[in-house]
Amino acid sequence: MTENLRTLARETAAASTAQSDPDYPLVHLAPPVGRLNDPNGLLIDAGTCHAFYQYTPMHGQRRLVYWGHASSTDLLHWEHHDPAVVPDSFYDANGAYSGNAVVLEGDELTSAPAAAPYQLFYTGNLKDPQTDERTASQCLVTSADLSTFTKWPANPLLPTHAPGYTAHFRDPQVARDPERPGGFRMLLGVQREDCTGAALLYRSADLLSWELDGELTFPDAAGRLDALGYMWECPGLVRLTDELTQEEWDVLIFCPQGASSEAAGGYQTVFPCVYAVGHLVGTELRDCDGTLRQVDHGFEFYAPQVFARRPSEPGPVLLTGWAGNAGQDDQPSIGTGGWVHCLTIPRALSLRGGRLVQRPTVPLGQDAPGADALGPVLAALEGHRSWHLVLDLERVQPADGAQAAADPGVRLTIGDEDCFVTVELVAGSAPRLVIDRSHSRYHSPESVRVVELEPGTPLRLEVIHDRSVTEVLVGDGDCAATSRSFVAPTATGARVDCDAGLRVVGLRSALLD
Repeated sequence: MTENLRTLARETAAASTAQSDPDYPLVHLAPPVGRLNDPNGLLIDAGTCHAFYQYTPMHGQRRLVYWGHASSTDLLHWEHHDPAVVPDSFYDANGAYSGNAVVLEGDELTSAPAAAPYQLFYTGNLKDPQTDERTASQCLVTSADLSTFTKWPANPLLPTHAPGYTAHFRDPQVARDPERPGGFRMLLGVQREDCTGAALLYRSADLLSWELDGELTFPDAAGRLDALGYMWECPGLVRLTDELTQEEWDVLIFCPQGASSEAAGGYQTVFPCVYAVGHLVGTELRDCDGTLRQVDHGFEFYAPQVFARRPSEPGPVLLTGWAGNAGQDDQPSIGTGGWVHCLTIPRALSLRGGRLVQRPTVPLGQDAPGADALGPVLAALEGHRSWHLVLDLERVQPADGAQAAADPGVRLTIGDEDCFVTVELVAGSAPRLVIDRSHSRYHSPESVRVVELEPGTPLRLEVIHDRSVTEVLVGDGDCAATSRSFVAPTATGARVDCDAGLRVVGLRSALLD
C-alpha cells in the first residue's frame, strides 16, 4: 500500500476533540478518536499495564481496524501511544482483528521469534473486493520494548482456516501450555461448516509452527455445548483457585454468537459473554456439566480478556472487557466528541463455589460508620462526575414498629431530576438488581435491566461511575453489571434512598477525578 495508514491514524488522533468531551471517561480507557471495541494483547510488565484494543480512528468514514495502544501505571490513568498494529499488509488489509499477548523471559527468549519478549498474536482479515469472500489468518507481531512493533516477516502463521470450518476463524489466545512444559497452546474461536460455533486448540514448541490438536470438547456436558450458537468469539482459558475448596479449575470465557438465551445463561444483550468451569485435559474440558453463566449482567459488556504476565512476576488474574455491543455505535459521544465505547476497569478474578468472582482494581477511601456518615459522604461527591461508592446494608425492623416491606431496596440515583440513571438493590426472598436508564441521554434498544441474584448474596452495592459509564457490583464480587450511563453532562454526585427495613451499616467512597 502507498498510503501511510500509521500517519493517517496519528493525524486523525491529533485533530480529535474527544478528550474535551464532558462524557469522555477519566479512568476508563477510551479511544483518542473514533471507535474502540475488543481489548487485545493485555499485559502487565515491570509495574506497567499495556492495553491494546480494536481501534477504528476514522470511524464513520473508513472501516480500517488497527490495534490501538495505551499504558498505565495504576490501571486508572492511561497514556495513549501510536497504534501498535496497522492494517497495511496483504493479509490484514481489511483489519487487524483481535488476539492476545505473551510475555517471555529467560530461556524462552533463546528460541523466541526475533528473540523478543513481547509476542502479539492477532487475526488478519482480508475480503475479496469482487466476491466479498473472507480470508482469516493468524499473525504475529514482535516487540523488544513495546514502543516499536514488527510484523513477523513470514506472516501469516496460519494462512487460512482448518478443514471443516468456515472463514469465521479468529481471535487467537496464546498461552504457555501446562501439559507440555516449554510449549504453547493457541485457542481459536471458529464456526463449523454446518454453521455452529466451537473452539479449536493448536499447540507449538516455538510460537511459529502450529499443529491442530483438535476441537475443544465437553465430555461431561451431555451434549449441551455441542451446537451452541453459530460462532464462538474471543475464547480464553484461565486457571483459577476456588476460594472455598482451594481446588484449581480451568475457566473458559467465550462469546457464543447466536446462542439461545436459555442455553447461555439468560443473557439479554446482542450476544452473550459466558463462562464454563472444568478441568482441561488435552482437548477435553472435563467436569463441566454444560452450565453457562454470564460474566457481566449489564447492558454493555463483551469480548473480555485477561492480562498476560511474566512467570517471574505473578500477580492477581485481571480481566478487562469491552463496555459495548456490536451494532450499537450510535451513542451521544459520537456527536459531541467523535468517539465511542470504552473498556471496563480491570477486575481481579477468583472462583467461589464454582462461580466467577470479580473485584475491581479501584482504590477506596477509609471506612465510614453507617448511616450517620451517609450525608457527609454523599456531600463529598457533589461537584464530581467520576467516583466510587460502596454501601454495606442489612435488614432491620423499622424503629417505629411499622411493618417492613417484604422486599426493601436501596436506590442510587445518578444525574439530575431530568436526566438520570437509577441503580437499585432489592433485598428479600427474591433479591435482584435493577438498572434503569430510561431517563438518560442514551436511547438504547433496552432501558431497564433486571438481574435475579442468588439467594444469600451479601447486601453490598458497589458502584463505579465515570461520567458516561457505570459499573455495578453486588455482594463480594458476586455479580457485575456494566452500562453506558449518559446522564446530564453537568450533573454531579449521587442520591441514596433506602426503604424502611433496610439500613446502611458501612460505606466507603473515593473520588476518581
